[in-house]
Amino acid sequence: MPTEISLTLDCTDARLLAAFWKTALGYVDEPPPPPFATREEWRAQFDLPEDDSADDAAWLCDPEGVGPRLSLLKVPEPKTAKNRLHMDVRVPGHGSPAERWARIGAESERLVKAGGSVLEEFDGHHIVMADPEGNEFCVAATAA
Repeated sequence: MPTEISLTLDCTDARLLAAFWKTALGYVDEPPPPPFATREEWRAQFDLPEDDSADDAAWLCDPEGVGPRLSLLKVPEPKTAKNRLHMDVRVPGHGSPAERWARIGAESERLVKAGGSVLEEFDGHHIVMADPEGNEFCVAATAA
């Protein structure tokens, strides 16, 4: 039986990163778990500090139900080092190497417009990028 995974990303601005990752992955806001009608209703069951805000977290999911869930949780400390785990955003791998590289470049440009930044290009293979808070990820092609 396969195990389902979720990814959790610590951050300083959950709403900012949620907007970026929804654009990057085509994800949507994850509905609250049953029987709750809203996230606020779900959060009310926990004994959270008074200064804890609904904007301190975001939960995203693949609308097709294929990809892992993504939780974005506000933490008090900033990112200080390279990620030990990063995501790869994959574009279709069919076609010639030049066609694949063009798709990688186009996806990278789209993500820069969404708030990401290019850190390094490995010509013809992949592009290392960062989200708006500096979390690294790669843009590459799927296996052909």
